[in-house]
Amino acid sequence: MNLFSSADITVTCQDGHAIKGTLFTPNQPLKGAVMMAPATGIKRQFYSAFASYLAQQGYGVITFDNRGIGQSLTGNISKSNASLQCWGEQDLPGVLSYLQATFPNTSYHLVGHSAGGQLVGLMHNSHQLNSMYNVACSSGSLRNMKMPYFAKAHFFMNVFIPLSNFIAGHTKSQLFGMGEPLPKQAAAQWRQWCNGQGYVKTAFGRSVLKHYYDELTLPSMWVHAVDDDIANESNVADMISVYQKTVATTLSLCPTQYGLKEIGHMKFFSRKSQVLWPHVIRWFEQHSE
Repeated sequence: MNLFSSADITVTCQDGHAIKGTLFTPNQPLKGAVMMAPATGIKRQFYSAFASYLAQQGYGVITFDNRGIGQSLTGNISKSNASLQCWGEQDLPGVLSYLQATFPNTSYHLVGHSAGGQLVGLMHNSHQLNSMYNVACSSGSLRNMKMPYFAKAHFFMNVFIPLSNFIAGHTKSQLFGMGEPLPKQAAAQWRQWCNGQGYVKTAFGRSVLKHYYDELTLPSMWVHAVDDDIANESNVADMISVYQKTVATTLSLCPTQYGLKEIGHMKFFSRKSQVLWPHVIRWFEQHSE
């Protein structure tokens, strides 16, 4: 007997834009529902093993591609107007609404990977979440990174992104192992926010005229690995400070304590890191009301 089933879906956002996702439905009594909010430029298939695990534990799950990424890219990427801001203002709320319609009358949780947790305060319906569980989520501020990674990050953000946007009309992030190619507005915003403090906070009063960061009171878990060059302790604390009223809990993971060679910024969701996933289930169980 299969413990869950999966099917590709289309989510229509409030602005009418359609994005692609995958729905994981448990074949057992429902314990809750989860939206898997992806990192910048990461396709939903990256989270399939993790989503399958959650579904096997009784949770309905949606993974999805942000607009301009993977199967949510329509047409030429150089003509895409997708941005980090519309991912938070449109894509995340649309997925939560779909999740609620598919799995009514249960608890709702967001698992945010990097940008997936950074953008929650832009969601107009974020107050309808019971909790968020953020992995490798931080402000990504360049000034808090250490050498030699700082040099690589600085070059990528401040040399490669503007040069690639100028020459190609989009950012060829894949050449740096940084996920899928990025629409130019998304990459430009990423560059701007990582050069400041508080990530999206740098856009408050500029491009971001309405947000909910200072209103959210939902419980939040912030998990980072000691071998993560981006989401280090300083940057995690910087991002938490933007969520002024959230009840934040932090967890620092050392890979050797779990028999792992590395976790870094990406490998929490690797099939090889399944030993870490019960942490998430315990969190959901504590915040299911």
